[in-house]
Amino acid sequence: MLDHATHKTLALALHESERSRVQVEHFSKRYPAMEIADSYAIQREWVALKLAEGRTIKGHKIGLTSRAMQVSSNITEPDYGALLDDMFFREGADIPAARFILPRVEVELAFMLQRDLRGPNVSIFDVLAATDYVVPAIEIIDARIEQADRITKVPRKVFDTIADNAANAGIVMGGRPVKPDAVDLRWCGALLYKNGVIEESGLAAAVLNHPANGIAWLVNKLAEHDEGLKAGEVVLAGSFTRPVAAAAGDVFHADYGPLGAIAFRFV
Repeated sequence: MLDHATHKTLALALHESERSRVQVEHFSKRYPAMEIADSYAIQREWVALKLAEGRTIKGHKIGLTSRAMQVSSNITEPDYGALLDDMFFREGADIPAARFILPRVEVELAFMLQRDLRGPNVSIFDVLAATDYVVPAIEIIDARIEQADRITKVPRKVFDTIADNAANAGIVMGGRPVKPDAVDLRWCGALLYKNGVIEESGLAAAVLNHPANGIAWLVNKLAEHDEGLKAGEVVLAGSFTRPVAAAAGDVFHADYGPLGAIAFRFV
């Protein structure tokens, strides 16, 4: 386990990378003994920097929810990060590409909580009972830490991704909100268009067999820090498509069928 001073130093490096839009080298390369606990400690220090600047936490995101992604990352469980107030963009908006370094987009479902959730031993049924409604969402992910090392070309490790707020950078919600028991959420699907071409498609069942399972995992994980989820928070349940690269000028349209659609443009 790295010491607290190192956690703070690395969090500051992420903070500066976001401001300058210049990526930093892999933390896992600089600190080969780094553990998952270090990654979350760095993330928490980064969030603390944001809160000190006046940002507020509006919810959480869950990542690495598909079995394929977990195998590729050599882990056996998802990861998570924080959603801050300045990460939310209006559906149909022009989103400034210059705010990001290497933006990519993923198709997800967002759960809007009407009751607090606190673990341990929270189940999928507790999550559904605490959810006010579910709405289509697109997550914008970014990479403050290099995706591939500038010298060795080795891909970054999960330690780096988690420290980097699980790659989260933005969220767009839209479409038609539904009560969690109004449809079988496993069969909610989406077509993701980039500049009029379908780049990805998928079903929400790819997220741990049911998107609410990821939220139950998150609540129980947060209990280890004596934390939970609060009423009014947004929780991104995890992507059911691969990330699609974005750049200025790209127009994205995600069609969720009966749940409506989301559209926006990078400028």
